[in-house]
Amino acid sequence: MTKPSLALCLTLLSVPALQAQPAPPGMAQSGPLTAGAITLETSEVPYEVTLPGRAVAYEKVDIRPRVEGVISEISYEPGKPVKVGDLLFKIDNATYEAELLSAEADVASAEAELTNAGLTVDRYKQIEGTGISKADLQTAQADLQKAEASLKTAKAALSKAKLSLSWTEIRSPIAGVPDVADISVGSIVTSNQTDALTTVTRFDPIYVDVEEASVRILEIRDQIEGGILNGGKSLDIDLQLETGKMHSGKGKMTSPGTSVSTTTGTIALRLQFENPERVIIPGQFLRVTTKVGTRNAILVPQGATQRGSDGSLFAYVARDGKIAKAILTEAGAYQNSWVVVDGVSDGEQVLVDNIRNLKEGADVKTIAVEYVDGVIKEVASKDAADTGATGTDAPATSTAQTAGE
Repeated sequence: MTKPSLALCLTLLSVPALQAQPAPPGMAQSGPLTAGAITLETSEVPYEVTLPGRAVAYEKVDIRPRVEGVISEISYEPGKPVKVGDLLFKIDNATYEAELLSAEADVASAEAELTNAGLTVDRYKQIEGTGISKADLQTAQADLQKAEASLKTAKAALSKAKLSLSWTEIRSPIAGVPDVADISVGSIVTSNQTDALTTVTRFDPIYVDVEEASVRILEIRDQIEGGILNGGKSLDIDLQLETGKMHSGKGKMTSPGTSVSTTTGTIALRLQFENPERVIIPGQFLRVTTKVGTRNAILVPQGATQRGSDGSLFAYVARDGKIAKAILTEAGAYQNSWVVVDGVSDGEQVLVDNIRNLKEGADVKTIAVEYVDGVIKEVASKDAADTGATGTDAPATSTAQTAGE
């Protein structure tokens, strides 16, 4: 009997192995496509408006001298907060002290003249008709009135001299933080000069100015009046800093706009925020998010949607075991989701896994998942929970095994 050759034996042994190999990639597989899906539900979605804004100081004062003279002292530290009435600068006051002494002497002299004129009138009244005529009495009374006027003038000059002397000490009119002085000791300053000596700024609280289109304000008002939008009792205003970090304090409206800009069609609004740590500095550009109210809508993750060639927004949903294309009508976005008001209904399942490869009309088997921040997390079934199985996390771009792949 002829023995089988070595080549034939190797061939026979290799047949089962070839039959056990899986179909190469790209060959069709039977059964419906398996895809992760989330169940949509109607909820109260906050209606938020985000606007760019700019920080403005709550109070800001340019410090200027009210009398002329030579700066003899700078009494503050730049950047260190000051209170109302704190001393900032001193002007050499020797001249003003002398003027005050002179004014006090003039007052004393006027008082003496007034006393003498009063005594003369009293004496003339007693001896009128005995060497003193009526004309003499009238002249004395006129002199008395002049003395009274002179005293008033002297007192006014004294008050002015006191003010001028007090103005040689330049004090802060507000509580705030003074800037670096623009002059030095020995500089000559003049009354109400154009150049400021320094600036004092109050940082807490602080204003943020924003502008909103008048059209959008009217649209929001119409939605509230029409019952589409449920307006709150007050505005919930948040502030985002330049770094992207949210400011800890809430804002409030302090100055609603009263006119529309003829060039931009916007209304200027002023908001106020607490700023105890001086995190916000005047001039900074910020972002203000205002929660105007809430409305009933469905949130559809933006990662589960696509744009058609005509710009329409759509998502794939599972309907009767097949993939259907739903054209969505959105009314803005909220937390990485579209606020959808039409196109899908409460309880429908939107497919969130492998959406680029989904085909309308194909059979589909859905797996309940959660979609959080672009990450798909499978929800463990009751059977899996009984056996100790747990859900697994998968990125939103994971690929499901599909029929026909």
